Amino acid sequence: MRKVSIELNTPNQLTLLRVLLTPVFALFILSESSLYKQLALLVFVIAALTDWYDGWIARKFGYISRWGKFLDPLADKVLTSVAFLVYVRLGLIDAWMAWIVIVRDFLITGLRSYAEYKDQPIVTSKSAQAKTFGQFVVIYYILILYVARSIPPVYEEFGPTIDLLMQPLVLFGMMLLVTITTVGTGISYLFDNRKFLRELYEHFRSR
Repeated sequence: MRKVSIELNTPNQLTLLRVLLTPVFALFILSESSLYKQLALLVFVIAALTDWYDGWIARKFGYISRWGKFLDPLADKVLTSVAFLVYVRLGLIDAWMAWIVIVRDFLITGLRSYAEYKDQPIVTSKSAQAKTFGQFVVIYYILILYVARSIPPVYEEFGPTIDLLMQPLVLFGMMLLVTITTVGTGISYLFDNRKFLRELYEHFRSR
């Protein structure tokens, strides 16, 4: 049995911090308090920044580890998935699209992690990176407007514009685009790595 060593270097600590901040974000954004909603935005920004910062530290100082390669994308998926589920809970997006995105992301993340474990790493494609960027654009778009709507002085000044930008049809269209691109890049991943998938299938079938 392969021994798993958890290296708590600085990048991995930042990644764990991102995971720990995720439920704090969810708790704050679901609160009735305008202040807590504003804090939720701050917490999410900090959590997202740890993704950039831990990657920068890892590359600059060579803190690259197998554990980090597994935990970092998983932490990203936890953060984005919780954000989408919170939006479902708030009635801002449709549950079926959120679940398609979440299931696809965790499926591909699991595949990539197993491939890394088998020393057959899967390189993240440009389209997949664009997909992730698109997900965060939608998350920030909804989050900023939702928080702005909860601040009385802001809503008094920009209420009609906020309501226009948060129309259900607008949010549906943005989320539909994210869902389509997420599914598309997932299919591309599976097709590009079909040889590895066949080997994986044969491995489990022979056990």
